Amino acid sequence: MIAGPGAGAHAPVTRVLGFAEAELPAALAAQVAALEAEAWPGATPGHDPALAPRALLLVTPDGTVAASLALLFKEIRHGGRTYRAAGLSSVVTRRALRGRGCGARLVAAARRELAAVPGLDLVLFSCDRPLAPFYEAAGFTRLPGAVLVGGTPGEPLATDGPGFDKEVLAEFLGADGADGAEARAGAAAFAGTRIALHPGLVDRLW
Repeated sequence: MIAGPGAGAHAPVTRVLGFAEAELPAALAAQVAALEAEAWPGATPGHDPALAPRALLLVTPDGTVAASLALLFKEIRHGGRTYRAAGLSSVVTRRALRGRGCGARLVAAARRELAAVPGLDLVLFSCDRPLAPFYEAAGFTRLPGAVLVGGTPGEPLATDGPGFDKEVLAEFLGADGADGAEARAGAAAFAGTRIALHPGLVDRLW
């Protein structure tokens, strides 16, 4: 995930647009693919349809995609309970616009959108360690000692694997609110544990 640390130079005028990934207009999809290719050369654009991918874009009045991310969804089992989980994936800001708060605005919009999804229990994802303060500033919480195990049970990929230096972050959406006792109990159940995310071989860690 790549995003600017905050507002630096004057932020461009933008609006947030959301689409089911399968319904993303071709012109916008091409821009998103180009941004992702610039950030992660060789990566294949798009996400596993089984994860109900939703694209969230920050777009300028002339149709330029300033930043983009994907929201992915699946059920996970942890500690004897089934959770409906969502994750942030492929968070990227256009190189020329980094440092202007575009990434922060888009991630904040994603957090608001996910908080309004009926029945969603938690938002769960990992990022490179230097980016953790950026996501904390957006309202997510680090899960100390937690490890996401992605891929599949037969071909796992864990955030503590060789060459990785990642942090796991989450937001728990308890019925009593993100700051309520139910949400705090959820955070305690995940901190310091290995979490079997297993989103598949396309989005191996979301």
